[in-house]
Amino acid sequence: MHKNLRREQALEYHAKGRPGKIEVIPTKEAKTQRDLSLAYSPGVAEPCKEIHANPETVYKYTAKGNLVAVISNGTAVLGLGDIGPEAGKPVMEGKGVLFKIFADIDVFDIEINEKDPVKFVEIVKALEPTFGGINLEDIKAPECFYIEQELKKQLNIPVMHDDQHGTAIISAAALLNALEIQEKKIEKVKFVVNGAGAAAIACIKLYQALGAKPENFRVYDSKGLIHESRNDLDELKKEFLNTGKNLSLKEGMKDADVFIGLSKGNVLSKEMVKSMAMRPIVFAMANPDPEIGYEDAVEVRNDIIMATGRSDYPNQVNNVLGFPYIFRGALDVRASKINEAMKLAAVRALAELAKKPVPEMVNMAYNEKTISFGPTYIIPKPVDPRLLSVVAPAVAKAAIESGVAKTTIEDWDTYTIELNKRLGLDNQLIRVLGNKARRDPKRIVFAEADNSKILKAAQICFDEGIGYPILLGNEEKIKAIAASNQIDIESLPIIDPRSDEQEEKRKEYGNLFFQKRCRKGFNQYESVKVMKDRNHFGCMMVDTGEADAMISGLTKNYPDTIRPAIQIIGVEQGVKKIAGMYLLLTKQGPLFLADTTVNFNPTAEELADITLLVAKEVKNFNIVPRIAMLSYSNFGSSDSAEASLVAKATQLVKERNPGLLVDGEMQASMAFNKELLKENYPFSPLVGQDINTLIFPNLAAGNVAYNLLKDVGGADAIGPILLGLNKPVHILQLGSSVRSIVNMALVAVIDAQTKNKTNTRDAIQKSGWWKNFKSTSRDM
Repeated sequence: MHKNLRREQALEYHAKGRPGKIEVIPTKEAKTQRDLSLAYSPGVAEPCKEIHANPETVYKYTAKGNLVAVISNGTAVLGLGDIGPEAGKPVMEGKGVLFKIFADIDVFDIEINEKDPVKFVEIVKALEPTFGGINLEDIKAPECFYIEQELKKQLNIPVMHDDQHGTAIISAAALLNALEIQEKKIEKVKFVVNGAGAAAIACIKLYQALGAKPENFRVYDSKGLIHESRNDLDELKKEFLNTGKNLSLKEGMKDADVFIGLSKGNVLSKEMVKSMAMRPIVFAMANPDPEIGYEDAVEVRNDIIMATGRSDYPNQVNNVLGFPYIFRGALDVRASKINEAMKLAAVRALAELAKKPVPEMVNMAYNEKTISFGPTYIIPKPVDPRLLSVVAPAVAKAAIESGVAKTTIEDWDTYTIELNKRLGLDNQLIRVLGNKARRDPKRIVFAEADNSKILKAAQICFDEGIGYPILLGNEEKIKAIAASNQIDIESLPIIDPRSDEQEEKRKEYGNLFFQKRCRKGFNQYESVKVMKDRNHFGCMMVDTGEADAMISGLTKNYPDTIRPAIQIIGVEQGVKKIAGMYLLLTKQGPLFLADTTVNFNPTAEELADITLLVAKEVKNFNIVPRIAMLSYSNFGSSDSAEASLVAKATQLVKERNPGLLVDGEMQASMAFNKELLKENYPFSPLVGQDINTLIFPNLAAGNVAYNLLKDVGGADAIGPILLGLNKPVHILQLGSSVRSIVNMALVAVIDAQTKNKTNTRDAIQKSGWWKNFKSTSRDM
């Protein structure tokens, strides 16, 4: 009996999920001697015996079902060519990161030092027991065709060469939508394809599977049209032979409906685009420079739909829209291959998704109020959080229906929920904030620049195009700290408010400050003198428009940092008191908490003001606030003064903003238990809603809750974010990490974008600072 119990415990420990049910792989405890004995000897013998008796149970007792190999020999790495397996490794590692970020798939990158395609296939085949799928990457043509074809024949797990099929799938989805908008039929349009490599050939074949006619393609390689008169063509290219006159690219473009570019930059002229048929479609997908620039194409044709491989123009054809989700769907039904039906399912899912209303966080990422289906939006954005739950199920269903799936999914709604649980929304929000910041970077004052963490964060902000850092402090000391920590701040301006060089600026700022505070305890001399303090000096830079935001507080007490901001920046019109809010990044999504730092025991009126300030800030993130007013009471279950105060504040908020999704007073557990709330209080407007904003009755409750969530719950905290100031000044926590400082800089830039609509680029150019700033954003 004891032996059987140990066996069951060992099998349960190693189990990754029940057959037929897709589950997020749990983290196993390994803290006690018992845990270790189950994880390894002697307990590990039990799953070994089970797998030996039934090899299919390897998916149940190991990580195989969520493990993909990214395999390359480095013969066609990006635009670098044959640089070898070692030099290609960073690309493979990066690919693994994308698999994990976008689909929660674990990856081993494997670089193989073998160019012989037969031997390469033998090596990869021998790895099959380890992996649930194989992603081939950066293998040159024509060998890549043979390698993929043979591995598909010989392996019983999904194999895909993403360089071929990724581009084909994404561009095909974009093509379907572009044709719909341009009111053209795929079987009738004439194609010009410039480029005859692996990706181009895969595109043509997929377009033909969607209905395009082979006789309607003109395919060009570096030597010209793939034509019957040529004797230098391999068997693959001969599939696309043209007969008749051997046309140049310029001649071939005349009256063409669709141009597909997978070649090199700037090979297409304005005249060629101008000669195309009415309502043309141009997919210029060469990177980093497209076959024709976006501006040049739209200049000569106002009826064009244009796509590129770049994120700084509309309609980016990006493989990250495909491979993570295709493999996710294939793995989750244990597909033996990725077949044509699965690829076409991904195409149609992507095309349909572009027609649906775009989530708020996507609009925010691209600084748009409403992105909608049309000529400049024919394909979903890479940051769209719906991709996983839309594309993966479509691929999984196609695998089941086409007979290549070894398991089925009975409950698709539950499967979709499990997919969304895999990622949470925490990392997605940070990517969205980063994209939004990079589209309109602002000048950020770092008031405590004589600190290595601040300097590292400033360098990251500059290098990633988030903002234009201004460093305050002693120049010699700052440069010494940067040098000793190998931080590159060469392009960043350093201002020492205490130096002789800043004497005139101190007088200027001092006089302005004196006008603000002359009847509030400051005389003329003190007003100028206090400008030697970096927080005062930095706040004056923001107030006068010489900077857009300030970050401080890493080494200062909270009151010493917030006081100059209130005295100099002042509060927004109509705001009586500022408030402090934290943004917590949780696996369930972003959570906004207030007031956590400023108001100790607010009245009902003040709590209502705080709530409205928070709601306004949450909307700045393009997120709909869903607000729970917290107490220890549920909707009048206690008539204590504390509970009544929150109830009154809730009523005031509803009166002042009737459209706001807010309710209370309620306990925190009630706010996050949808079924309990619906069962007991069905009248609440929050029934069925995902709460994302918590308003606490006092500072003690808010501060304790945020610290518990951060330190015990493992949530990442951004804040405190000051609410109600005229211009953005944000306070760091004592001892903040570099990552936290960068996140706060993101918030500061976005805040500045909201409060300062003017373009700061002219002032930046005049200053002569910030050389080599990365001013164009590039998404994943």
